[in-house]
This record gives sequence, C-alpha cells and structure tokens, in this order.
Amino acid sequence: MKILCAAALLALSLSLAGPAQAAITSLSWGALDGKGVNLFTLTNAKGMEARITNYGGVITSVRVPDKNGTMANVVQGLDSLNDYTSVDYKGRYGALIGRFANRIKDNAFSIGNLNYRISRDAYVLKEANNKPYDERVWDARTRDGDEPQLILSLLDRNGTMGFPGTLRVEVTYTLTKNNVLRIAYRAISDKDTVISLTNHAYFNMAGDASGPVLDQLLTVNADTITAVDEQNVPTGVMQPVAGTAFDFHRPTPIGAHINDPDPVIQRAKGFDQNYAINGKPGTLRLAARLHDPKSGRVLEEWTTQAGLQVYSANYAPPTVAATKGYHIHGSVALEAQGFPNAPNIPSFPSTLLKRDAQYAEVTEYRFSIAP
Repeated sequence: MKILCAAALLALSLSLAGPAQAAITSLSWGALDGKGVNLFTLTNAKGMEARITNYGGVITSVRVPDKNGTMANVVQGLDSLNDYTSVDYKGRYGALIGRFANRIKDNAFSIGNLNYRISRDAYVLKEANNKPYDERVWDARTRDGDEPQLILSLLDRNGTMGFPGTLRVEVTYTLTKNNVLRIAYRAISDKDTVISLTNHAYFNMAGDASGPVLDQLLTVNADTITAVDEQNVPTGVMQPVAGTAFDFHRPTPIGAHINDPDPVIQRAKGFDQNYAINGKPGTLRLAARLHDPKSGRVLEEWTTQAGLQVYSANYAPPTVAATKGYHIHGSVALEAQGFPNAPNIPSFPSTLLKRDAQYAEVTEYRFSIAP
C-alpha cells in the first residue's frame, strides 16, 4: 500500500472535486457593541467568490478568474474585525456609506423651513445604534440557492449625525450565476430626509496588492462632471469632460492625466470627481468599465444612481492596509451615488426622500474576461 503525502492527498482531492457549488456560508468574526460579527462567503457555480461582513456591510474580497483561469482578489480589504476597528484604520475599504455619501457644503442643508447641520460625531445618544453605517454591526440574514444572498438591515434613528427621520434600511448583496455582484438598497423614513447610499469598494483588476492601477483602462459613461470649489464640493455648475483630463469616454489609462496641472487634480493629488452618468437616473445603465489588459479581467459597473464618484486612492493607506502591500494609486473606487451637495443644489437630481416614500437603488458589479 502506498502512503500519500499531504501534498499528494490535496492534489487528489482537488482532482476528484466536482464543479463549485453555489452557496453562502458564515464564519464567526468576533463581536462588537454586544452583537455578533460574521464573515459571509457567497460562491456561485462558476467559482466566483465574494466575502462580506455585517460590520459596516464591508466587502472584504471578491475573487474572479483571469484569462488563464487564475483566481485573484480584485477588491482591497483587511483580514480581521480588529483591523477594521483599529485606531489606525481609515479609508472605509468596501464599506456601506450612509446616511449621505460624500460632501455637503458646510455640513448643512434645509428641508422646507427647517435647517439641519450634520456631523459624523453628532449622535442623538452615545450608543451603538447611533453610529455611521460603516461603523455599525448590521442585522444579517441569508438566503441560499443558485444565486445566494446576504440581506443586511439596520434602524437609523432620527437625529443620528444630525439627519432628520428614523430610517429603516435594507441592503441586499446577491451573487448571480453570471459573475455579477448586485447591491440593492432600500430605505423608508418617518420624516422627510435626505439620503444617498453607496459602497466604497476599491478595485484593482490585476489583484488587490499587485501595485498601481495607473495602466488599467477606465471608461466612464458620462459627458459632464460636477464642477467643485476649493473644498471639492460641487457648486452646481456642470462641466463638459470632452478634451479635458476628466474625459474617459474611451478606454484610457487611469494614470494618463493623473498628474495634469488642472487645479482640481492637483488639490486632490489625482482623481476625486463626481461624474453625471448618462441616461435617466432610476434606470439601470452602464456607469463605468475597468479593464486590466495584462490579466484580461474586466469590471463593468451598472447602476440606477445619478452619479459616479471616481477616486484614484490618492493618499497613503493606513498601516493596517500598507502591511498588505497596498499603496497610493493602488486601486480605484467607483462609487455610484447621488450627487455630492445635492441637498443644496435644486438643479441636481434630488436626494430628498419624502416621508413614507421608498428609496430604491441598485448597483451591479459585472465581472468578465476581455475577448
């Protein structure tokens, strides 16, 4: 009788293994604020895998194949709950952002005759249920099947961060049979309020720690951007992109104009800009395409949202991320969301959510291989 070594046993087991099975599994990841934190793994029959935690709704990794079938993680993320809660952590890697993603001028807005001032630290009560969305432990439930789902929900109380209205929020992550990670956002408020939800995933289609994304090709389906002031807050002016450093109508290396003398690029040390996605807000349409020519991996982002914030990771990552090999311009965030400062700009697509009305938006990350 032959005695097989561990390596041979592993190879044998892999050779006997059948195709991947679609499923969702859960691993205990610790606890915070008296609630359990889990890491959920969604897998489809093609072997694509997405890992998401109910702490902040964070997408910690997405593994997809390259043109040779080699799997790699294309989303930057951290390894443990302790990393995400460390004092060093910044960047909101892969997290759900709310109640309002991005900037509002002077952190103030009005609804009717009522004025509101917001702050990340302006909690009604100093308790776990009054934290920003990326710092909350969300309630989670799962749905198994050919297209597994993770459904996260929370109650965002009236006055949290200064926002009016108690908001009931539900975010559903679905991994489809066709290598699509879909995020469906739903919310309802008991008062008129403003809302713009997004996910702050950082993508590198060559692999999360493979180095700068400056050679990767970005296409953005937008003719205009929102012009900004010195604080990078939209002024209400719409600026055509044709012939400028912000023009991604055709596949363009992210690094082609990242150091251009445009003062907006110089202030941000790269791209940090809201694009007005072509087409009607509320309809699912192409927002952006990201292609790594070396690996052949492609991401298409489709969304119902009005805008797309393109951020080219312009600052040094925190230590907990740098130890993973992450660097400046080592990824790009493509955040589908409402326009920044929309509550103060009547000409922008509205981010007002009326009492008892339904907020509903969808963003899809569609992964494929270039021909």
